[in-house]
Amino acid sequence: MSVPVLFSMIFLLLLIIIVSFAMYHHQRVLQRRAMLMRAAVRHRDFTFRLPTRGLLFGEKALQDALNDMGQEIQKLVERRETEAWQRLVRVLTHEIRNAATPIQSVSQAYLKSAAIKGSPYEEGIQAIYDTTLGLAAFAEGCRQLTHLPDPQLADVGFLDFCQGVASLYPGLAWQISVPPALMLKADAVLLRQVFINLTKNAVEANARTMGIEWKDGACFVSNDGHAIPHDVAQEMFIPFFTTKASGSGIGLSLSRQLLLSQGMTLTLRPHPLRGFHATFIIERER
Repeated sequence: MSVPVLFSMIFLLLLIIIVSFAMYHHQRVLQRRAMLMRAAVRHRDFTFRLPTRGLLFGEKALQDALNDMGQEIQKLVERRETEAWQRLVRVLTHEIRNAATPIQSVSQAYLKSAAIKGSPYEEGIQAIYDTTLGLAAFAEGCRQLTHLPDPQLADVGFLDFCQGVASLYPGLAWQISVPPALMLKADAVLLRQVFINLTKNAVEANARTMGIEWKDGACFVSNDGHAIPHDVAQEMFIPFFTTKASGSGIGLSLSRQLLLSQGMTLTLRPHPLRGFHATFIIERER
């Protein structure tokens, strides 16, 4: 065997080894991606978005499709959960009001009676009456979640809208990056309530700076308050869930429903925008 042929065979063998190793490494990368997506789905986290750098064009298209599918599934799950909570809260509201109203009326009548005033029974009846007032307030909070006004959609100049919200909180620093000519089809009153709820939550988390940025057809509302723990992020849109001693726990749930009624969604971004500790995304449903 001649030397050139021998060198050619050795070169070909090395090339086969290198290509085989590269293919094996590439398949391991794809395997790890599959494991990550499977784990995310198992934990009901459909917000995964794996990068496509280094993939072949067919694999890139598939990964893009899986990323988009995860986002769409997440939105569908959020809408179904919101609808389920609405039905449950509607039943709770009805039952609470039916039970509390007659008790409140009777206890109030007894408190006005001369026979009860100054008697040993007055304190107990007063406690019953105060408790029914608390139940009535709770039922009113429930009512806000189940009897939303019909949105009156109109063109809203979004930059002016954001500046109007910022003027309500002059103690905060605002970073607003919105195209001057941007118009949104929305109910300005309901949308303002959403932004107020997000800002109030940020202030209660000791935020000093709020950010509103429009990018890729979505609005990113950020703040530099306390970071949101993962376990809280999983529950924060559930009605009446709160980590605050005096909180009602309806702000975020109500905000999501107000946006859903206008064909928009509200989600927490898994990773806040640079310079902030929490970022919410408002975008039109697809």
